Amino acid sequence: MSLRQAGRLARRELRGGLRGFRVFLACLALGVAAIAAVGMVRQAIQTGLQQEGASLLGGDAQLEFTYRFADDQERAWMEETAQAVSEVVDFRSMAVTGNDASKQRALTQVKSVDGAYPLLGSIVLEPDLSLPIAFAGANGRPGAVMAPSLIDRLGLSIGDQFDLGTQTFVLMAALEHEPDGAADGFTLGPRTLVRTKDLQSSGLLTPGTLFSTKYRMDLPPTAELDALSSEARQAFEGTGMRWTDARNGAPGISEFVGRLSAFLVLVGLSGLAVGGIGVSAAVRAYLSQKTETIATLRTLGADRATIFQTYMIQIAVLSGIGIVLGLILGGVLPLLLAPIIKTQLPIPAVFSLYPQPLAEAALYGVLTAFLFTLWPLARTEEVRAATLFRDALTSARSFPRLIYVIATAAGLTALIGAAAWFGGSTRLTLWTSAGLAGALALLALSAFAIRKLARTGTPWVRGRPALRWALSAISDPREGAASVVLSLGLGLSVLAAVGQIDGTLRNAISGNLPEVAPSYFFVDIQKDQMPGFSERLDNDPAVSRVESAPMLRGIITKINGQPARDVAGDHWVLEGDRGVTYSAQPPKNARVTDGTWWPADYSGTPQVSFAAEEAAEMGLKLGDELTVNILGRDITAELTSLREVDFSTAGMGFVMSMNPSALAGAPHSFIATVYAEEQAEAAILRDLAGQFPNITAVRVRDAIDRVSGLLAGLAAATSYGAGVSLLTGFLVLIGAAAAGEPARRYEAAILKTLGANRGRILRSFALRAILLGAAAGCVALLTGILGGWAVATYIFDTEFAIIWPSALGIISAGIGVTLGAGMLFALRPLSVRPARILRASD
Repeated sequence: MSLRQAGRLARRELRGGLRGFRVFLACLALGVAAIAAVGMVRQAIQTGLQQEGASLLGGDAQLEFTYRFADDQERAWMEETAQAVSEVVDFRSMAVTGNDASKQRALTQVKSVDGAYPLLGSIVLEPDLSLPIAFAGANGRPGAVMAPSLIDRLGLSIGDQFDLGTQTFVLMAALEHEPDGAADGFTLGPRTLVRTKDLQSSGLLTPGTLFSTKYRMDLPPTAELDALSSEARQAFEGTGMRWTDARNGAPGISEFVGRLSAFLVLVGLSGLAVGGIGVSAAVRAYLSQKTETIATLRTLGADRATIFQTYMIQIAVLSGIGIVLGLILGGVLPLLLAPIIKTQLPIPAVFSLYPQPLAEAALYGVLTAFLFTLWPLARTEEVRAATLFRDALTSARSFPRLIYVIATAAGLTALIGAAAWFGGSTRLTLWTSAGLAGALALLALSAFAIRKLARTGTPWVRGRPALRWALSAISDPREGAASVVLSLGLGLSVLAAVGQIDGTLRNAISGNLPEVAPSYFFVDIQKDQMPGFSERLDNDPAVSRVESAPMLRGIITKINGQPARDVAGDHWVLEGDRGVTYSAQPPKNARVTDGTWWPADYSGTPQVSFAAEEAAEMGLKLGDELTVNILGRDITAELTSLREVDFSTAGMGFVMSMNPSALAGAPHSFIATVYAEEQAEAAILRDLAGQFPNITAVRVRDAIDRVSGLLAGLAAATSYGAGVSLLTGFLVLIGAAAAGEPARRYEAAILKTLGANRGRILRSFALRAILLGAAAGCVALLTGILGGWAVATYIFDTEFAIIWPSALGIISAGIGVTLGAGMLFALRPLSVRPARILRASD
């Protein structure tokens, strides 16, 4: 027979409708919809970033310098190249209000600008003022604008005065919107906007203080960004200049969105895997009902290929329907929710029907349907003309022919390859795939063990008929214990892993703060201020420890004369500038693990000590030469020692430390960490900030709250994706419960005939669901804990501890979901009359 004949047979089979395939369609559609929706939102954000790149950046291109202003040569190049140039200075400071008795202080991220700001976009102020009028101030004081949250925290009103350093400003308006705010990335404090020239007498921008300058350029329409980028890098090589242009106006946000969406797609794939279990179960159930039809076709001369093609065409058509439904749902839902999503995003997003994410989701759906239906379809070959038994498929061998094994391996490779290609992270994809495979293997073994334990435990529960019936049912392979544990367990495993990782990170950040973390970081302490700074803290019995060190910032530009990124790749140490200090002696909180520290009086060629773990990750070894750009000057130092640095304590730690003479000529300030009792923190801040208005204090607890809020948002986004997996697992449970309803009717009829009442039978059904749900929850918790431990240990490099509230919630969810699905289809079997059921059974 031909493929055309198989198509005719498949069309006739499909005339019977979609009965039995509702769960099949729902599982496939839901998984595809989740992946499509994530892709649509990702594409909307990326399109918004591309279209509004110049506005987000504040210009067509930007040159950024670390802790210095552009020199005359750099300014001349910018003015010659651009139609207009705007200078922006960004730094942290303390906003201070009130008199000596009632001063209030708050950390703020200050942006000081010139008269050309903003080159693109517009500032929105409340009340509606122009920026020049706001900066003009009142009563002889310069003006400033603040973020509303900072105004509320300081208890200010429009027209009130506040100090930045030694300069007094007048609050003229609330800053409702700044066009280039998204490009600034994560900040520890709300924004304050002032003019740079009004900071001249503030003491905040002296040589060595910590600030960055950004020069935004409005380029001619004919400007070629690639050519200008190359020209700028060649002209200012070795100055520490960093180039950004409108093609990626907010690179940090773009990279973050890409990585988060890639991870959420992988979470969505776990939902598809859960759905695939339901798809496979639906196909097996459907084909088991077609045993007589298949045997009849074989009697009439149909060969193996024709039978396989007939049912493969049917499943392909149904899969196509499920995928299309998923694409419609995943494409339309983000459009409907676009107004809500936009209000939650700090960046522009352009929502539309994008073909690429829909095509990706469709590909994932096709490959998943292929993987999970191929083996059940392959078992149709086991039905022979003489095999006219209802259980022919259930008694057939479970391992198909080699050709199907090879095809399955090819499909799995294609699925993993597609996820790695579209997600852009092969390592993340492989680890996630390995985790899913391990979870499925563990769940399958657990399902087998649960059936064996139930069979072993049945004789030991005499006198408890409801429990005995429940265990007997669980031990029966036809009751679908494996389907329950696999489908529900995988969804719960993802949720469990997310909960454990989130809780572990929160504990790592905020746990035991008084013992392991300082109260304050103080920055921008001038060298001549250090004696007075130390005197205030040394005489305070509430202060347990003070650590201080000179602080500079540098960019590693070369390793052994080659561009640093060519040698060490995209390591985090190379992403922007890093803290650099100097010391004649090894720091007390660091242990030299390899090499030797320079002598205390060393004054030869520059030497550098590097953090051992980061050096190993970057491939550095003793004797290598590192070129570090500090304040526009290249310093090439030999790597002479490696040291162990613990960054997890929130204390002071530097990736790089140099010998003092190497940095003798560089202007710099000092940084200090103060460990004190919580009740003394306010007095310490009041005294030090009053005596030294230029220093900036970062309260560690406030910084932790900011980071914890970010983690909460990430955990919520991931939990929503994992929730899709759980919902798909619930659908699979409903399908399994619906398929098992005839068996429950027969079981209820037998038990009623033997004298059991409805209450006892219902308890048996409930116990069956509770035991399976608890088993699935416990196994899911185990896999989730293993996954959380692996991520915490090997990715975040932090200590792992089980988060018991989350763990108990997962077990409760397993019991609740299984009980709900089981009871949904348990009431109707209880209401049937035994005589009617038993007469219908021969």
